[in-house]
Amino acid sequence: MVTAIITAAGQGRRMGAGFNKVLMPLGEHPVLVHTLSAVAACADVNRMVVTAAADEIEAVKSLIVRQGLQAVCQVVAGGNERQYSIDNALSLIPEDEDIILVHDGARPLIDPQLIKEVIAAALVYQAAVLAVPVKDTIKTVNNEKYVTDTLERSKLWAIQTPQAFHGRLLKEAYCKAKQEEYLGTDDASLVERIGIPVKIVAGSYRNIKITTPEDLIVADALLNAGQSPKKEAHNRMQSVRVGIGYDVHRLTTGRKLILGGVEIPHTHGLEGHSDADVLLHAIKDALLGAAALGDIGRHFPDSDDQYKGASSLALLEKVRNILFIEGYRIINIDATIVAQQPKLAPYMPAMNINVASVLNMGAGQVNIKATTTEGLGFAGRREGIAAYATVSIIRGSSLL
Repeated sequence: MVTAIITAAGQGRRMGAGFNKVLMPLGEHPVLVHTLSAVAACADVNRMVVTAAADEIEAVKSLIVRQGLQAVCQVVAGGNERQYSIDNALSLIPEDEDIILVHDGARPLIDPQLIKEVIAAALVYQAAVLAVPVKDTIKTVNNEKYVTDTLERSKLWAIQTPQAFHGRLLKEAYCKAKQEEYLGTDDASLVERIGIPVKIVAGSYRNIKITTPEDLIVADALLNAGQSPKKEAHNRMQSVRVGIGYDVHRLTTGRKLILGGVEIPHTHGLEGHSDADVLLHAIKDALLGAAALGDIGRHFPDSDDQYKGASSLALLEKVRNILFIEGYRIINIDATIVAQQPKLAPYMPAMNINVASVLNMGAGQVNIKATTTEGLGFAGRREGIAAYATVSIIRGSSLL
């Protein structure tokens, strides 16, 4: 029996996203869907254990169900380090498992044939990893950033995943590392520490790990390699969608005024079940509408006490993840706040930054503005504040 551990509990620090990179769209699906599909396509793999951040377990389970993999997948909460996440996954795997395969959820372009080859090597050599020869010249440097040595390139290989091991061997290596509080950079390094040589299996330069925004662009290009320009252009044209959002809340005493996640000094605040951030409510409705996924009332009903007083920025993050799971990327947002008072111009830059940061967008992709009604209507009478939002989204990671 062969069990594959898929690591998907990352935090996206180097991606600069503030959320899990494996949930980001690649083509028409999240990165993790491509990874799971590739591993499932290898007939030698009998089941998978997926590690996920505690607050993303339900999202990951949803992806697994949509791919029809629930019969062969388990999801386990990860730790704050990759090694701790894998240790959690190992606890679910029988002691007598023949082979345990470990693969990064952020390597979506792995070839199922390579998975088969590394498993075959592990059956013979106990431990095997995919790797490719290093193309660049590698030098070591000191603390002052002076070169101290030039390494012999012919002996250097860049290690990839999957990595495959005899089940008892990997469990022993992890147990020893835990006892000695040793934190390695990959699974093979733990196995090396117990004196077991690791066999190299030739991998592929296509098997990239998505770590930075540039990696996502490269992965998208590789995914689309071989597709005709006409078909690619058609797919991209078909994938652009537009949504419109509108919301209004009554002004009342005894409440904070929060707009775009910014607390604004004022005599009145907005009435509502959550923090009543009318601007973010309009943006969320526009995003959900563009993706044909209902509205915020459907996803965060005011009858549910867990959303009472909830931060609209936190709910915007949930909407972002919902869109990403559906394979959408946000292109731009244009929104207008309608309020007679207070003056909002000083707070606009902070609102733009908040929205762009939560949605992983550039500053030039978000435009928030405000207007009055010259004293007309409910806004002019200072009875309430309204907001309009228009958004565009694209299916997948491709840019127009």
